[in-house]
Amino acid sequence: MAVTIDDIAKAAGVSRATVSRVLNDSGYVKDETRKKVLKAIKELNYTPSAIARSLSKKKTNTIGVVVPEINNPFFGEIIKGVNQVADEHNLNLILCNTDEDVDKELKALKLLKEQRIQGILITPTSTDSDYNSEYLWTIENLGIPVVLIDGHVKYSNFNGVFIDHIKGAYDAVKTLIDEGHEKIAIITGRMDSRPAKERLAGYKKALKMHNIPIREEYIFYGDYTHEKAYKITKEILKMKDRPTAIFVSSNMMVLGCIKAFDEENIQIPKDMAIIGFDKVEVLNIIGMNISFINGPTIEMGKTAMNMLIDILQSGKTTETEIKTIKLLPQLVLKGSEKFIE
Repeated sequence: MAVTIDDIAKAAGVSRATVSRVLNDSGYVKDETRKKVLKAIKELNYTPSAIARSLSKKKTNTIGVVVPEINNPFFGEIIKGVNQVADEHNLNLILCNTDEDVDKELKALKLLKEQRIQGILITPTSTDSDYNSEYLWTIENLGIPVVLIDGHVKYSNFNGVFIDHIKGAYDAVKTLIDEGHEKIAIITGRMDSRPAKERLAGYKKALKMHNIPIREEYIFYGDYTHEKAYKITKEILKMKDRPTAIFVSSNMMVLGCIKAFDEENIQIPKDMAIIGFDKVEVLNIIGMNISFINGPTIEMGKTAMNMLIDILQSGKTTETEIKTIKLLPQLVLKGSEKFIE
């Protein structure tokens, strides 16, 4: 049976209120009485509840982190960066995974508010078409600082840390063009998300800058899942005038492309070149050299956590001036971008 404050009070011969003052280091307690309480705590092997302490202090030493895909290495590395900074400041994390479900995200936000956390780091799963009055009211009335990580909340302004998706996509497609490719397809993410729109914009920008016509039949609309990318890649490989290269807008979709290539005996880059957005660690492990745009995910997590800490230290729950930071991605070439006639 768990030891309670009442057990300590009885053992020390003091009131429950006195034990509470000792535990929370609040209010006056005689040294002799304090020693009795501490002795009872030690003898009974009592561990104070962090939740109970937070209720008395009206806040916790905890930060909420909300992500849409915990199984995606992209978010795993962001969380790693967040956790590194949190450890340095003795902060705890509560992690919520929404599975890209707006209702789950709404539930997570309400839960975190009930836990009296100090602030929230979030990559919103909500898309331009998903927002509703309950969601907007909830996130705008949390009463605690919110920092966005590479995601946006339509109709609202929050501090945030983002990747320059246009530059990343532009660099990838420019590299393919420099290698000699002119027939370049793109598999986009969900077009109701800003990163997907910006990556498509970067793709088009690179083609325009190099006087290559934008062919609508080479633009394929995905949804960030490997299943959808697999089906799209099958379609691409059946095209009469098929492209010689594909720019894939997410790491998970790259896996779908690879599966389709394997089934159709397509060799990279001999039969088809490919560059993805974000790395796929498993491909490195098995020695498959796929070029990719490397988003600074760990740095993004660190930067977002530091931004939140700065806000907390300022004592403001909301910012009069919204601060956003855009981090530059890097192109990592491994040979899959080559043009082989």
